[in-house]
Amino acid sequence: MRSTAKPSPRSGLKHMVWSFLGGFFGILAVERIGFLVGLSGLDHLFLIGSFGASAVLLYGVPMAEFSQPRNVIGGHLISALVGVVLYQIFGSESIWVCPLAVSLAIFAQQFTRTVHPPGGATALIAVIGGDSIHQLGFLYLLFPVFAGSTIMVLVAVLVNNLSKDSNRNYPIYWW
Repeated sequence: MRSTAKPSPRSGLKHMVWSFLGGFFGILAVERIGFLVGLSGLDHLFLIGSFGASAVLLYGVPMAEFSQPRNVIGGHLISALVGVVLYQIFGSESIWVCPLAVSLAIFAQQFTRTVHPPGGATALIAVIGGDSIHQLGFLYLLFPVFAGSTIMVLVAVLVNNLSKDSNRNYPIYWW
């Protein structure tokens, strides 16, 4: 239980500013596009909580494996599918459905090599997200999950490559 290493040093100010800009414009783009297509009035349906965690990865640590487009889009989609299927079968009342949604999402992401930690929340949201999410059924995979994660990846490509920092060349790989 003794630690054997020290935490990594704080990121430089330029890195933090680019991370801030990416997070700001990534979430803004998803919210605004959702508004323009008329989904914003439905409890900000186009913007799900797991996208906040995706923003941390995409714009804060863009070189990480979890931040690559395959992982972001694939991890969210696979996890959304798991969550929707489990909700369709069990509803949200079973004590097993929430832990099963997250654990099966982890398994499915590992199996498909698309691990994106916020995907666990995407699966959970499909189960506990309320009537507006549940009424979408399998459309949840397209709007907000696929559309929102794709928008965030596109903003990440733009913002991370506008920086002259070689540690922000994004993506490392697409698929």
